[in-house]
Amino acid sequence: MTPQSSSKAKTFFSRLVTTIVLWTIILTALFSSHEWVSEGVFIVIIVFLALTGLAEFYGIAEKRGLACFKYCGLIGAALLTVGTFLNVTGHIGTQGSPARVNDFETGFIILFVLGLCVRQLSSKTNPAGITAIAVTLFGLMYVPWLLNFIQKINFFPNVEGKYFLLYFVLVTKFSDMGAYLVGSLIGRHKMIPRISPNKTWEGFGGAIFLSTAASLGFVYLFHDHMFGMNWLHAVILGVILSSTAVIGDLIESLFKREAGVKDSGRFFPGIGGILDLLDSLLFNAPIMYLYLRHILTHP
Repeated sequence: MTPQSSSKAKTFFSRLVTTIVLWTIILTALFSSHEWVSEGVFIVIIVFLALTGLAEFYGIAEKRGLACFKYCGLIGAALLTVGTFLNVTGHIGTQGSPARVNDFETGFIILFVLGLCVRQLSSKTNPAGITAIAVTLFGLMYVPWLLNFIQKINFFPNVEGKYFLLYFVLVTKFSDMGAYLVGSLIGRHKMIPRISPNKTWEGFGGAIFLSTAASLGFVYLFHDHMFGMNWLHAVILGVILSSTAVIGDLIESLFKREAGVKDSGRFFPGIGGILDLLDSLLFNAPIMYLYLRHILTHP
């Protein structure tokens, strides 16, 4: 075994062990018979991912030399994430309907933008107001707002949202695995080497194949728990989610390359930072949610 292949095998093993440990904890809590355990652990994890991922994004922006209102963004992320949780679970008197939750988020973002403008008006030292407002807002939209769609899937009314959440995460991560394995073994033709030199078209094909296979297998095993799902939806979602997972990974790679960093952080062995863990999930979450809302459960 060459040193390069040994290094790749070690990295893959580290990623595998880290992923297994993380998802063992999450799934044990998610399917707990005690509601306070399943909901409590869920929101703690979501808030942690949102805040840590957003802090990493702002760190990348700062290394790129871009101004931002970091602490305003982090406070906004916490309020947005918890507010969405209270809405989707009905803890503040709402029925958790998708329209009510979307209205809450829209209103929050409007107030957040207004707050950023007021923050800039009160600043005496920041001459880059447009940049600071834009970067802070984009960070909020990129990490906590996209991450909130995971909450909307998990607590989607009148379906077993936990199975759809598990399904979309599994299909997305099988895309990562397929791209990594096939790209490492037979990858020859680079996709966008200026952004991610290790991404290949062969790996992209492996991502689609493995994701679609995982999608079909999951739907076959758990179709009784997945309202509206059949083999055709499984194939469509397998192709779509695997493709956007690769795009999401490339988007984060673009940010990191501009800032001159290899990983967004060093939180997880073999993976990197929180954003390195979430990059393929962030854009897939709203796709899964919209498919669930407008196609699978559409009257």
